[in-house]
Amino acid sequence: MTELGLFLARKSINRSEVSRRTGISKTRLSELSNNENTKLRTDELWLIALAIEADPCELLKAVCVGVKLVGE
Repeated sequence: MTELGLFLARKSINRSEVSRRTGISKTRLSELSNNENTKLRTDELWLIALAIEADPCELLKAVCVGVKLVGE
C-alpha cells in the first residue's frame, strides 16, 4: 500500500466518495493507493485534499514521508 493509501485508510476515507467529489476515477484512486510505481500528480493531491477536507500540506507531508535529499 502506498503512503496515500495508508493516509486514506488511517482517516477511514471512502474512496468512492473521493472519486465522486474529485472526478478522479475509482481505478485511478486504487492505483494511487496500492501501486508504489504510480505517480501522484499535484492536481490530484490538491483535489483529494479538498474532497477529504484535509490541509494539502498535511497530505503532501504524509505521501512524501520517505523522500529525502541526496546525501541525507
